[in-house]
Amino acid sequence: MKLNLCDLAGSEKTFAISTNDKVKEESININTSLFYLRKVITSLSEGNPSAHVPYRDSKLTMLLKNSLGGQG
Repeated sequence: MKLNLCDLAGSEKTFAISTNDKVKEESININTSLFYLRKVITSLSEGNPSAHVPYRDSKLTMLLKNSLGGQG
C-alpha cells in the first residue's frame, strides 16, 4: 500500500503578505502544479481510455501518477 500526502495550502496569501521573491516563486510553482493536477484529473474524469493524460507536465503529477490511476 502506498500513501501520498501533499500540502499545497496557503500559497494564495503570500503575494499580499510577503515581499520575498523566493516565497513568491515557490507560490507560483505550487499554483502551476495545481493547474497541471487539474488538467490530469479532468483528463481522467472524461472517461476516454485512449485520451492523453498529461502526467509529465509537472513534478507533482509525475509523483502522484500511481495514486491518480496511471500505470506504473
